Amino acid sequence: MPVHWYYDLRSRDRDYGYVTQYMAPKALHPDSILWRSRHEPAGPAAEILHNQAKYWGRRGVHYHQHLQAGENTLNFQLARRLYDLVATAGSYDREAWTSLYVDFLQTPGNHRDTYIEEYHRAFFNNLARGKKPSQCGVSDIHIGGLASVPALFAALGGKDVARLREAVQLHVSLTHKDTGVLEAADCLARMLAAIQNGGSIRAVIESESDGKISIRKFESWRNDADFETIGRRLSPACYIADAFPAALYLAWKYHDDFAGGIVANTNVGGDNCHRGAVTGSLLGLANGVPSEYSRIASVTC
Repeated sequence: MPVHWYYDLRSRDRDYGYVTQYMAPKALHPDSILWRSRHEPAGPAAEILHNQAKYWGRRGVHYHQHLQAGENTLNFQLARRLYDLVATAGSYDREAWTSLYVDFLQTPGNHRDTYIEEYHRAFFNNLARGKKPSQCGVSDIHIGGLASVPALFAALGGKDVARLREAVQLHVSLTHKDTGVLEAADCLARMLAAIQNGGSIRAVIESESDGKISIRKFESWRNDADFETIGRRLSPACYIADAFPAALYLAWKYHDDFAGGIVANTNVGGDNCHRGAVTGSLLGLANGVPSEYSRIASVTC
């Protein structure tokens, strides 16, 4: 989280060093483009920035400036609430989730994250314009749309794969209408189910990736520095076309090393938070999560 959307690794080294543990973000972010981001609420229903609005349009503001070490960003706070809702009910109800989602973002004080992704802003502007919630999603092409998939899997399990896949599509399509994001969400759901049912990470990535990645390329990259692969061959940015294969590559390379995979994902920068939904969930399911990585997150999320 502190080096989320760092693209200059020299700046990362200067500000944090090579990150191997939970750290709080600094107030300033040298690569921040928050100053270029805009949210002009279409009506009261779209007032979702609350007391963070004053930071938008300023240069150098860290996207997650008020979060503590180990604290979840907004998308993962929402994912935790999704898990609680679905696990309690025993099934996914899109109307129940929509009600919780809308209330959570419209109510001041529910979180302290400064950045709210574009798809949230578009959804609530459409809601303020009078559209039905089911029609408020947009063709967002970013990997942030996958942040909630592991939470749905954790709540529903992977024994009934058809049920899981249906829930994932219903949920992700509420906010993301892009075909690429929906296909990646389905792919991740199938991978998680296959690993739970006994598959190894490498075999599952190869069998369930719908031909969208090349194991031959992964093999040829495995001995290269991760910033060479994710930075020069694959973009470290948030666009699903590169971000999803990049996340799968890290899960493939570090298939038996949870810590190695999530540390590598963190330090190549870019949209590491949302790549981490993919890399971390696959590695965590296959290998378990060491206590030093689960302890703080469980307390602060």
